[in-house]
Amino acid sequence: MPATDPAPARRPPSTSRAGRPSLLVWTVALAVVVVVVDQLTKAWAESALTGEPRVALVGDLLGLYLVYNPGAALSFGTGMTWILTVVVLVVVVVLVRMLRRIGSTTWAVALGLLLGGAVGNLIDRLTNDPGVGRGEVVDFIDYGVFVGNVADIAIVVAAVLVVWLALRGVSMDGSRAAGRPADEDEAAGPKAPAAGGPA
Repeated sequence: MPATDPAPARRPPSTSRAGRPSLLVWTVALAVVVVVVDQLTKAWAESALTGEPRVALVGDLLGLYLVYNPGAALSFGTGMTWILTVVVLVVVVVLVRMLRRIGSTTWAVALGLLLGGAVGNLIDRLTNDPGVGRGEVVDFIDYGVFVGNVADIAIVVAAVLVVWLALRGVSMDGSRAAGRPADEDEAAGPKAPAAGGPA
């Protein structure tokens, strides 16, 4: 009786390339949604809040108040708008180049939010007064100590996700720092019983 070939060894699941096209699409789609929502809410704020006093939503903790910010977050770098614009442009270019490496759903969400937030504020820098590259960012969400916008929220959430992923050791391609795919245990499904063990 001829010997039968042993069953081929089961390959461990890989996150290297299989899911990247769809993750790339979702990342870009999320970035576009953030930009659209950010720009629509800014347009609304300028039409509804111009010249109006602060509108309290949750007392002094949260409200609506329109301001034009020539600097970065918390109004830092007010006299360096050109430099901030160049920095954001560089960040956007770097993020776009990083998209090809995405192999993790959480990284896709983080980069989508970060890219959308950066582009949302960059549009203000390029299109608002006093001129291209020196435009003031529209802020209208008043947290009591500073005023922000939807793009800022996306950037902060993205930063939290990136820190969380870094603490877990999850690389952008979906693998852990030690080289084991981050979702290997989940993707592999339940383990088969050992040979000779109970069925």
